[in-house]
Amino acid sequence: MPMSLEPTPGLPQLQREVRFHTGLRDLLLAFSRDATSTQSLPDALRKMTTSAADLLDARQIDIWLHDRRARELALTVSTPRGSDPDTAGGGTDLGSDPRVAVEDRTHVAARALRLQRPVFDGTRVLAPLRGWRRALGSLIILPPIGISETQLDELLEFSYEISRQLSIAIENVQLLDDILQQRRLLEDTFNSLIDLVVVVDGRMRIVQTNDAFAARAGISREELIQQPIAAFVSPATIEWLETTAGSACGSQPVKDDLLAGIFLLTSTPLVSADRQATGRVLVARDVTRETELQQERAGLQERLAQSEKLASLGQFVAGIAHEMNNPLQGVQGHLELLLMSDAARPVRKELRQIYQDADRAAKIVRNLLVFAGSRRMSRRRVSVDRVVARALASRAANLQRHQIEIVFEPHTDSVPPVLGDSLLLQQAFLNILINAEHAVLESSALPRRITITTGSTDDRVRIGIRDTGSGVPPGALPRIFDPFFTTKEVGQGTGLGLAITYGIVQEHGGTISVQNLPTGGAEFTIELPAAPSVVK
Repeated sequence: MPMSLEPTPGLPQLQREVRFHTGLRDLLLAFSRDATSTQSLPDALRKMTTSAADLLDARQIDIWLHDRRARELALTVSTPRGSDPDTAGGGTDLGSDPRVAVEDRTHVAARALRLQRPVFDGTRVLAPLRGWRRALGSLIILPPIGISETQLDELLEFSYEISRQLSIAIENVQLLDDILQQRRLLEDTFNSLIDLVVVVDGRMRIVQTNDAFAARAGISREELIQQPIAAFVSPATIEWLETTAGSACGSQPVKDDLLAGIFLLTSTPLVSADRQATGRVLVARDVTRETELQQERAGLQERLAQSEKLASLGQFVAGIAHEMNNPLQGVQGHLELLLMSDAARPVRKELRQIYQDADRAAKIVRNLLVFAGSRRMSRRRVSVDRVVARALASRAANLQRHQIEIVFEPHTDSVPPVLGDSLLLQQAFLNILINAEHAVLESSALPRRITITTGSTDDRVRIGIRDTGSGVPPGALPRIFDPFFTTKEVGQGTGLGLAITYGIVQEHGGTISVQNLPTGGAEFTIELPAAPSVVK
């Protein structure tokens, strides 16, 4: 029931004021409830002003809210009552301009904004809506026709109370909306990060995380809360977190198998308002691709340096080898003639020794020519399994004499051929095989075994040669393919075998690498490009 401001016989002034304040309290409580539940300030104001118009028996109530950034007043609610042609459908000038500038002192809403208390301008009641240290807007009330001065005074007092209480309610709703907006912004920002972010308490339990971490963990964010972080990251990450627990900040790349990648981890303390550390914030940036690129770049730089080293040295070696080859051929030829003559019978043993030394020197020269690339390579489709078998056959007697077991494990499926020179490839495999023989003989480990495997992946053919020796000394690994580098005693090796192998593999467009095995020994891995399919 609307509370009419007309004097009612037998109804004391105090009783009417009690009814008004009770109605005012109820509609403001309903406004706060509606604004909180719907989170829509205009809808809650519209419902409240309809009830307020009934309570005050007003013809129309307008509420203008202050847009501080635009420095404008926006007509948020306009509620005309009944079918009065002066008010129905916004027939007055109250709703003619939906937005007005705050500086426009000719407009009633802008004038009302600057007031301290409600005033009557002859037509309407203008009341300011003021919050704590800021202007919220204006309340414009069109009173009933024929209102008396006494009723107008009461309306002004009631308008003051409504504007005061409404201002408190509006400011609370706006502050709540600001907080919710800031929270949504922070949460959206938090979830927009591509880095994995997880917050843990002192017991290493998850208290907050973003969508990126939840996606890697494979469960929802809600299910992650209060779960131990150790269930979703690898022990290496947990160990690093525990190591940095006492520090202000830390950062380190860690490979995490559970999160499936290499991550640059950053850990900072979670500090409460009273400056107490309550947990840690872990940020994990996926650097898997960057790490792989760095490793590939390092490998390319290493191969480039090796190739440049071989190229420059090859030019120098080629000149020396050609100059030495002709005299050596002459020495060997004369020695052969001397050995066939009767005059050499008393010194034949010494001549044979000289011939063997000259032959050894000639072999070194031939190796130098191969190393320098002077030997012309003929490219044909070659079966890797057959080349490996020939290399093993050439060393069979020596391997049997030293009781070295050979395990040849060709791939169960047919290995595709490669395009290259079978003699050069056989020389490359022989060099590695001889190197493996020496490693096995120098080691006291049993059994003495060399294992050779072949296979293919995609468009590459892979050959692995591993031994049960003592492995390559760690300091020698970076230089093992360098020319004239050897770990053998003086006179036991020239240091060209693996360098020549490296050059042959490079010339075939392949790669060669070596690693020490955890079980002992070393493994050489050669990868060669498969020959293109023949179109019939």
